[in-house]
Amino acid sequence: MISKLVASAAAALADVPDGATVMIGGFGTAGQPMELIDALLEQGAKDLVIINNNAGNGTTGLAALLGANRVRKIICSFPRQVDSQIFDGLYRSGKIELELVPQGNLAERIRAAGAGIGAFFSPTGYGTPLADGKETREINGRQYVLEHPLHADYALIKAERGDRWGNLVYRKTARNFGPIMASAARVAVAQVREVVELGELDPETVVTPGIFVKRVVQIDAQPAAKEQQ
Repeated sequence: MISKLVASAAAALADVPDGATVMIGGFGTAGQPMELIDALLEQGAKDLVIINNNAGNGTTGLAALLGANRVRKIICSFPRQVDSQIFDGLYRSGKIELELVPQGNLAERIRAAGAGIGAFFSPTGYGTPLADGKETREINGRQYVLEHPLHADYALIKAERGDRWGNLVYRKTARNFGPIMASAARVAVAQVREVVELGELDPETVVTPGIFVKRVVQIDAQPAAKEQQ
């Protein structure tokens, strides 16, 4: 019987080695797999390469992983914002490497890895320092930059519901990078709010097929805060 269910986030990430490349889903905090990040923090892997849309918010989640000096390099499109003080401090002191990638290119590089595309040409970044050292080409009168796919050893993503085969559905915009990261990583680990029986997910609503997912962990939803009287 195929079952990709894992008892805990800790068990799902127990084999992450030092130096691994890890994709982390989320657009800011929307869809960020906080419990999986906390488990990775507890697990102890270091010298990590992180692929994410931004470089952490405040002092929790990805920011906490950065603050623990566990990340050697981050590949992202939006490293600086009002509450990115941990990344700012690390970068200014030379303690973390940054690869800045325009957001569209970031998404397409991840998608290309999952689709088996060797490389692609994009107009974004041409004529800027982001294109330095890269092959360029004129196509139909427009200049393009050659971009290569982004693969990962692990992808940590958050979904709303899943089954034991790893089929996933997401909650609205919380899906963001989750589906393409799942397909671009050797081991995709999904935290879900609810695990359902096989057949309960309408196939038309499944966004990430189970073939792309290796491990599923149910994380109970936090109880809603009581209204102030």
